[in-house]
Amino acid sequence: MPSAPQRIIVGISGASGAVYGVRLLQALREYPGAESHLVVSDAGWRTLRHELGLERPAVEALAHQAHDARDVGASIASGSFQCAGMVVAPCSMRTLASVAHSLSDNLLTRAADVVLKERRRLILMARETPLHLGHLRNMVSVTEMGAIVCPPMPAFYLRPHSVADIVDASVARVLDLLGVPHALATRWNGETAWEADAPVGPQ
Repeated sequence: MPSAPQRIIVGISGASGAVYGVRLLQALREYPGAESHLVVSDAGWRTLRHELGLERPAVEALAHQAHDARDVGASIASGSFQCAGMVVAPCSMRTLASVAHSLSDNLLTRAADVVLKERRRLILMARETPLHLGHLRNMVSVTEMGAIVCPPMPAFYLRPHSVADIVDASVARVLDLLGVPHALATRWNGETAWEADAPVGPQ
């Protein structure tokens, strides 16, 4: 019998960086062993339109299944929904705070809470700067609960040539944390080897 698909929940909240969620959905579409479940907050839809010019049908088409953030009775709201993990990309400070305090005030934060209580992998691509003490305390709290705070930090040692390269490098780190195969970014194999192999200057 064929093996069950690797279900990944993708949440997109209202922080800047909607491109991370979209690129993650695209990457999961390219991996035949994955099944993506999308949930977007109201502020997330607004950011998708503003930053990427994308409307709801185009984004939902990237996922295997899309869920309304107001539908707290959806499948991903239950611990009986088997999944490999969840990524919130990007994760706003409001969403971070809701997860840190177990508020479950919409389907996105409820799904995240379920992933934590079932001891599954929750990855939060937190987007904000600078950070005040409340932000930092919430990051500590979710980490103590088992989540992984994974801010999308540019890896300039990889010598990116475009914004797309920078986005792909961060999404690649998330896919690694999920155990999903990909070819989004070149892996570091030592400074000497990198200097010999990597191109220099814009391509």
